[in-house]
Order: sequence, then C-alpha cells, then structure tokens
Amino acid sequence: MKAEFTAIVKRDGDWWLGWVEEIPGANAQEKTKEELLLSLREAVKDILELRCQEARDQAENDFEEIPIAI
Repeated sequence: MKAEFTAIVKRDGDWWLGWVEEIPGANAQEKTKEELLLSLREAVKDILELRCQEARDQAENDFEEIPIAI
C-alpha cells in the first residue's frame, strides 16, 4: 500500500526544517533539502510502525486486520 503525505519545509539559515502535517511528531532538521525529505520519510515510517504495533498490543489477541482505503 502506498500513501501520500504533505511535507511542510522551509529553510532557516543553514538548516532545512520540515514537518509532515498529517502525522504529529514527524519532523526533522537537516543541512540539505534532500536529507530533510529522507529524514521525514523515515520519521513517518517509524511513527506509523510504532502506532501499528501499539494498536496490535491493545487488541491483545483474536483480532482481525482489515485494510481500508480513504
């Protein structure tokens, strides 16, 4: 499954700053725009993986996973 998110990026002096507006906590600061976008992608992946694991842990056992599209 492929999902798209929106990165908000800006240059601040020697640094590039960025946030992913749909994922709270997905933010980064890097020296180049390219490095920033890579860091933001990794942040989103890490946060989503953590939230998936938390959801499975809360469900404990005997649950079903069903993909939904928005």
